[in-house]
Amino acid sequence: MDFALSEEQQMMIETARKVGEAFGPDYWRAKDADKAFPVECWQAVCDSGLAGAMLPEDLGGAGLGMVEVALIIEELCAAGAGATLAQVFMLNPIFGGVSVAKYGTDQMKADWLPKLCTGEMQFCMALTEPDAGTNSLELRTTVVPDGDGWQLNGQKIWITGVPQSHKMLVVTRSTPIDQAPKKTHGISLFMIDTDREGVSHAAIDKLGTNTLPSSQVFFDNVRIEADELIGDLDKGWHQLLDVLNTERIVTTAGLIGAGRLAIRLGVDYAKERRVFGDRPIGSYQSLQFPLAQHWAELEAAKLLNLKAASFFDNGLPFGSESNAAKLIASQATSAVAEQSMQVMGGMGFSKEMHVERLWRDARLFRFAPVSEEMILNYIAMANLGLPRSY
Repeated sequence: MDFALSEEQQMMIETARKVGEAFGPDYWRAKDADKAFPVECWQAVCDSGLAGAMLPEDLGGAGLGMVEVALIIEELCAAGAGATLAQVFMLNPIFGGVSVAKYGTDQMKADWLPKLCTGEMQFCMALTEPDAGTNSLELRTTVVPDGDGWQLNGQKIWITGVPQSHKMLVVTRSTPIDQAPKKTHGISLFMIDTDREGVSHAAIDKLGTNTLPSSQVFFDNVRIEADELIGDLDKGWHQLLDVLNTERIVTTAGLIGAGRLAIRLGVDYAKERRVFGDRPIGSYQSLQFPLAQHWAELEAAKLLNLKAASFFDNGLPFGSESNAAKLIASQATSAVAEQSMQVMGGMGFSKEMHVERLWRDARLFRFAPVSEEMILNYIAMANLGLPRSY
């Protein structure tokens, strides 16, 4: 195995670093305070060609792979954004890009993917429901045939980036679960206009990730056209898993970047701060050891995440690797953000020092997009051969 980066990858990382540094921690602190979408930053990402890294060249992308996407996201997030910027990649290159590039029609690809790459079009995905969180097979949002299309009704919750999106990937039941030959049958994916008649949404007040709104979404007799189906009717479950597993890779890359940023902020403070005499507090092992421990954890998560990304690029199963990497990264980043706050003492509690935002944002990913408990359930069954526990 060759762990050395190619010249092209190194140039791409340098581009991501420069874009990220142009929108440093102060920019993100202001956006967080205003609960404002990072319009300028995302447009710069698109203008630099990074948003379309893994999309086909003939559709405006760079034709690279998920490995490159993970490296790009990590560098952007480490420069100042923290984990939040990775969510914008989830919305667009993943929810929009992967679903359309792999399962959309040629017309969808031609119409939407170039606009995704340039920033003219944004996406979101409506999956989670009030009574179907982790257990997505219990979806109650439904479509029923209506002429040559369908009629959509139901409710979603914790849907990210709805107000900014032009298109929404809706996951719904097209065959009632009690009529399906098995639970995984009867799931379908549709890409609809966010501003369509019958679609409404309301923001959820929350602890962190304030630069991206989370919403409740309601569908009231929403018309879906025949050409808005993504993939195959009733057979969308495994297509959805393709999207969700790549979402884990993106999440982990953002967490690793956020963890690197938290360590850098904590280390910089510890090198300068003196309390007892002339020695900086960074010379105390009680502060060094936790930061060093979390650095090691983040490096391990990065290698596992890049392995998952490489498997994806080569058409190999990658669920175990992507889930395990996300488990380690979410725990390590949440812990190191809190540890950096502890290094700073009272100043760590101030917004001026930035780590409190990293801590608030990172905490989400202990249970999203999939919880620690469900990852451990998966590993126990898929990797250890233990019986199903839920």
